[in-house]
Amino acid sequence: MNIGIASERSGLPSKTIRYYEDIGLLRPARTENGYRDYSADDIHRLRFLQRSRSLGFSVDECRQLLSLYQDKDRESADVKAIAGAKLQEIDRKIAELMGLRGLLHHLVEHCHGDERPDCPIIDELAGEGMVQ
Repeated sequence: MNIGIASERSGLPSKTIRYYEDIGLLRPARTENGYRDYSADDIHRLRFLQRSRSLGFSVDECRQLLSLYQDKDRESADVKAIAGAKLQEIDRKIAELMGLRGLLHHLVEHCHGDERPDCPIIDELAGEGMVQ
């Protein structure tokens, strides 16, 4: 099947499919005239990559996961290690965002939001604030 059909069936834009081919995540067959010829297995790999990316895995992590997926002798511990590291990264980002939310909430709560020029938000942004 051509790239348009592969795009439809995988849910990925053609540009993304070409990118995955360029970086070696996918190697579709070529017809005699040089056109890409995607197989059902290629579509399955594309869907695998799409789901992996939607869970936040990087391209390199997707490469590792795809390799493990294709390795029938894999150890699930290897897959779990990659997913566990991603989970820790997500938890770290959530904690960081919660800290930012707390700081911003504090600043908004302590800004009078009136005609006076003094503003704890501006002070904090300028590095002059004493946020508690």
